Amino acid sequence: MVRVGIGYDVHRLVTGRKLILGGISIPFEKGLLGHSDADVLIHAIMDALLGTLALGDIGQHFPDTDPELAGVSSVALLEQVKELLEQKGWRLGNLDSVVVAQRPRLAPHIQSMRENLARIMAVTLDQISLKATTTEGLGFTGTGEGIAAYAVVSVVRKD
Repeated sequence: MVRVGIGYDVHRLVTGRKLILGGISIPFEKGLLGHSDADVLIHAIMDALLGTLALGDIGQHFPDTDPELAGVSSVALLEQVKELLEQKGWRLGNLDSVVVAQRPRLAPHIQSMRENLARIMAVTLDQISLKATTTEGLGFTGTGEGIAAYAVVSVVRKD
């Protein structure tokens, strides 16, 4: 049996924060604003994974009102979501994702992000697809106000 989920997230770009995407620090003059490290890619992935089993969204599992989660690494949260899936008898089949940002240029970092996500999810690299695109200057991502991410995942029953 296979189940599929979709996730989407967006965060505002601000000065004074590190830019973290896919658990990797990306050199840039701005970072994403959020209660955690605001990793939009990992947030979209978590929502997609939770959606596969109708387990709600990341806000239900990791509320931004919880002071213990202030500044938390999204990698740590993704590891918890992975554990939850495994406890229910599922594992990642594949991930296909897109990060939407006018700047910075993400192509040089795609492979590192893929490798990091494969390591976290304990899968092979060919199960992780990651692309980056711009919006040709249109919308909030095009004007540099924020970054968005989409993720589609499949999960399969553990053997």
